[in-house]
Amino acid sequence: MDDIREQLNRPLWVGIIGFVVGLLIGLVVLGWWLWPVQWTDAAPSDLRPEFQETYLRMAIDSYTLNQDAAIAQQRIAEVGENSTEILADIAANPGTQNTDSIQAFMLFSGTEPAEVTAEPDQTAEPCAAPVDEEEPSLARRWLPWLCLITFLLAGALVLVFFFRNRSFGFSLPSTRKEAPPEAEYPEYTATQDEPPLAQFMTTYQIGNDLFDDSFSIDSPAGEFLGECGVGISETVGVGEPKKVTAFEVWLFDKNDIQTVTTVVMSKNAFEDDATRQRLSAKGEPVQAEPSRELILETATLRLEARVVDMSYGSGGLPPESFFDRITMELVAWPKA
Repeated sequence: MDDIREQLNRPLWVGIIGFVVGLLIGLVVLGWWLWPVQWTDAAPSDLRPEFQETYLRMAIDSYTLNQDAAIAQQRIAEVGENSTEILADIAANPGTQNTDSIQAFMLFSGTEPAEVTAEPDQTAEPCAAPVDEEEPSLARRWLPWLCLITFLLAGALVLVFFFRNRSFGFSLPSTRKEAPPEAEYPEYTATQDEPPLAQFMTTYQIGNDLFDDSFSIDSPAGEFLGECGVGISETVGVGEPKKVTAFEVWLFDKNDIQTVTTVVMSKNAFEDDATRQRLSAKGEPVQAEPSRELILETATLRLEARVVDMSYGSGGLPPESFFDRITMELVAWPKA
């Protein structure tokens, strides 16, 4: 899920996915199902070979009755370059048609009339009319599956953006590890105006490539007020495990239309102007430091995030460029 969210932050992938979904909906649903193309006024040259043969047989019958050579030549020309081959097939299999009429008609196509002999005692059997077996076309057989795939892709995109914006009141399964023993909740004294609505501790350890903790914020009466959480925002380098260089700390308020996000970055990433500018599109960039406190505010909620403990990884990348471990405390308060 994190990989998908990361890729969807890139306009190129959004454009590609939008193009594919639009193509499936436009071509399959609209073009083949709701409003399929219906051919009208097709020329004989556009017909399938079996229908071209039927057309020429009717032309032979017509010539037998009216003996109009100009019309016969015109109808042969309308069939196109396949007319000679089709007339040869008709001569070889005349069916119920008169063989003399077929040979006379073939003179207009430049085809040498074929010698057609029939046994005297053999009665020509009537040509059976072609039976169109209603076999489902390839498009109709695959249409339900293509529609299902389209709706699944659309649903996946909705879910991705849904979790991205935290605009509903449930959370992803937590991948949070147990906080180290030294990371303890602070004692809130009675001198404060009121106790916090919620207090959470979350720890990332290198190797937890799916790290994305989210927590529900409820009122003392149990009413859902919003959510908060921490997730991977940016990685560096290649290979496994992922090298995380930035996290997103976010706060969602059900009474606010926008999710507030702060990007907590490694020292190396924060000092790189290009990286800091790119990640600033997700939220306010700050450098991660022990005991660093962050304040996120929405219409009715206030989140205090604190870096309890952190350490950088080493090897293969610039120093202080990715995290080996980081523990953060999240405390939610009602906004005055």
